[in-house]
Amino acid sequence: MTTSTALARAAYKTLEPFHVTAYFNPELGTAYEDTGLDGHAWYVGARAAPMGPCAPSVVAAAFYNFNPVLIERAWPAAVAVGLDAVSDRRWALLDSVLGTALGSLADDPALATLAGRLGDIGDTASFAGRPLSAAWHSTERPDVPHLALWHSITVLREWRGDGHLAALIDAELDPTEAAVFHEAVRPTPQPGRRALGKRITQLTRQWSESEWDSAAERLATRGLLTTSADGETLTDNGTALDQHIEDRTDAMASAVWNNVSDAEQLITSARPYVKAVIDAGFLPGTKTKAS
Repeated sequence: MTTSTALARAAYKTLEPFHVTAYFNPELGTAYEDTGLDGHAWYVGARAAPMGPCAPSVVAAAFYNFNPVLIERAWPAAVAVGLDAVSDRRWALLDSVLGTALGSLADDPALATLAGRLGDIGDTASFAGRPLSAAWHSTERPDVPHLALWHSITVLREWRGDGHLAALIDAELDPTEAAVFHEAVRPTPQPGRRALGKRITQLTRQWSESEWDSAAERLATRGLLTTSADGETLTDNGTALDQHIEDRTDAMASAVWNNVSDAEQLITSARPYVKAVIDAGFLPGTKTKAS
């Protein structure tokens, strides 16, 4: 029998590509132009819009490994445009991108059923200590099936993510350290591991070279990684901590899958839709499937 912890890991690995479609797709440039926001402000606004016009420090706390200076600039810009306007544009973008990627699958009745079942699972969750997921759960699920699926997946994804931040805090990794630690080379290859790389992480999170190097030095002092001209590499202690963080994240994400008798079937049934998004070729590390 598959444990709820294993189900939580399987759900994350399976569903994540569908979620990140909102932040990696060929129509983002048009969305930036339509809203007058740059890439940072669009991302911050589109992801945190359900939190409402709160202080930038609240968004920075929820995002964790982003430079607060970035959030302090980007979030007010999104609020000024109007969070409803940003949300509406995000839904329009997702409707177009997912609809195109799914093709005939967008009309599959099973897609709406899956969206509803995953939504029901999210409805059973406790949102104590999980502010970003709670905010997304408070928003109305769209009627369009592929948008409803994205919404249901996003609630579960951010629920897991909020727990992951608790694991990072427990591991005593501050925001910059968390970014450096995540992008450090693992001595043993981990197939399927999702990493952006130092350059993209610095670009999207806006940590300067000096901030990055200082964090790396702190982690090296703790014996968690080594530094060289080629970058950072986890030590045995760092690798053990990395596994501990992932295990704790899975454990904290498992509660929502308890007593879901058809969990494995639900995760399996999502794969054709996720595969269609991957085959569309616009996500990092993917390419268009040959026809």
